[in-house]
Amino acid sequence: MPRIENTIDIAADPQDVFAIINDIARWPEIFNEYHKAVVISQEREGRWTEIVFELTNEEGNSWRSWRLVDHRELVAVAERRDPLFPFGFMHLKWTCTAIPSGTRMTWIQDFELDEAFTVPLDTVLQRMQTHTVENQVNIKEKIESGAVKAS
Repeated sequence: MPRIENTIDIAADPQDVFAIINDIARWPEIFNEYHKAVVISQEREGRWTEIVFELTNEEGNSWRSWRLVDHRELVAVAERRDPLFPFGFMHLKWTCTAIPSGTRMTWIQDFELDEAFTVPLDTVLQRMQTHTVENQVNIKEKIESGAVKAS
């Protein structure tokens, strides 16, 4: 199973970083590739929030995803749901860990490509790796500069 895993350190409070990166409605503000983010449902019960949402990228493609946010452990797990293509499945895990300089943010993406998808796996891995690093650097810069703050 292919996996992309990237970590970046951010000079900010872990609770704040976690709140920012899990505020789906603000994703067009903090991610370069999302032009629209619609929260379909969001239910909070104690330490957990379950979110169903739809994202639209710069090419106009949309898909629905599910996310479970653990506010105590600062871990979010998610999966792409509909449509899955070009994936057979896509599971994500995001963690924010306290470190002396602030937050260590780690994103893990486990996935399989749909058998009908014709782009070679190596190409997909490179694109996803590059894209993830760019997003993490962008988020770090926006948080550390104060351009984006926890709501």
